[in-house]
Amino acid sequence: MTASDWKKTLKQLRNKPVVMNKYIKHNKPKERKIGLTARKCERCGRFGAHLKQYNLNLCRQCFREIAEEIGFHKYS
Repeated sequence: MTASDWKKTLKQLRNKPVVMNKYIKHNKPKERKIGLTARKCERCGRFGAHLKQYNLNLCRQCFREIAEEIGFHKYS
């Protein structure tokens, strides 16, 4: 179950607070401290291929799209 699936299910249970609390207790994803899922892209929310150099916190795809806007130059 992905994080987005978990949030979709949680929306459906908002009208049933007792069931929602039990669901949260047993099915909430863990907060990650290490690994790929510990960091998300600030722009699109992807987990993999994360650039944290210079405190960018972007995935490689978003970095390619906005690199020139933020002052990086392509040399090839």
